[in-house]
Amino acid sequence: MNEWMIETRGLTKTYKGRRVVSDLNLKIAKGDIYGFLGPNGAGKTTTIRMLLGLIKPSAGSVHLFGKPLHKERLAILRKVGSLVEYPSNYGHLTAIDNLEAIRRIIGVPKSRIDQVLEIVGLTEAARRSVKGYSLGMKQRLGIASALLGNPELLILDEPTNGLDPAGILEIRELIKSMPKTHGITVLISSHLLSEMEQTAGTVGIIRQGELVFQDTIESLRKQAGNGIALRVSDPGPAAASLIELGVNRSAISTADTTILLEQLSDDDTVSRIVRHLVELGHSVYRVEEKRKSLEELFLQIIGEGERSL
Repeated sequence: MNEWMIETRGLTKTYKGRRVVSDLNLKIAKGDIYGFLGPNGAGKTTTIRMLLGLIKPSAGSVHLFGKPLHKERLAILRKVGSLVEYPSNYGHLTAIDNLEAIRRIIGVPKSRIDQVLEIVGLTEAARRSVKGYSLGMKQRLGIASALLGNPELLILDEPTNGLDPAGILEIRELIKSMPKTHGITVLISSHLLSEMEQTAGTVGIIRQGELVFQDTIESLRKQAGNGIALRVSDPGPAAASLIELGVNRSAISTADTTILLEQLSDDDTVSRIVRHLVELGHSVYRVEEKRKSLEELFLQIIGEGERSL
């Protein structure tokens, strides 16, 4: 049995001779929240459209639930909910009426409307016109629409795009509840890297249509390693003392009253360094771990050339 909820093999899309997505091999496990990361224009939405059968690949294949999408498209997509870019709602209708229109098309019980409204936290606002909703509420209604068919897999394209911090928090907590509470696997695309750090268990990073990283968030952090910041009385001589102690010169930098030590997180080594500085008469005011942010790791992986995207 194939264990992957989503698996692509050499997935490629070419427009007018240019590869927008190139030889993509995604692997997304059941019960995971998979963060599909990349700058705008990297190929995220094109990939999602191929996963949903909205556009045909130029090469390669898509397998959902272990089955080839091109052979069993309708049966497979009945088990998939999706929100691609911005949700499409009728502003003059209530949330219930919007969901009822979709419910009649997909043929689920009417009771499912109340269930999905409760899941996304819109029960109290269910009878209000959608045109009076905030952007965050509209996004939650879009997710409710995607959940109507009781899917096993939920695919969300940039669901927090344009939201204020409160709206982002609401969507984040909603997504995090999907696997644990509802047994739904989630693929979420985003360029908001800090959001993925707080939401996803596994990430795939796409650069100019190519998958350049695919592993757990923890593995991504470990790639960059940790550092230590020492706030001392006289950083210049203190840094020289550390070089004499055997610390690699290339791992040491100074800024104001702080010594920065890269790739150094072993407690015994840190203790030895602090003790050495104190014995030489240096005052050590503060010791703190320095961890690169996900944004810094992202730029490290995709290269500085993508910074402007």
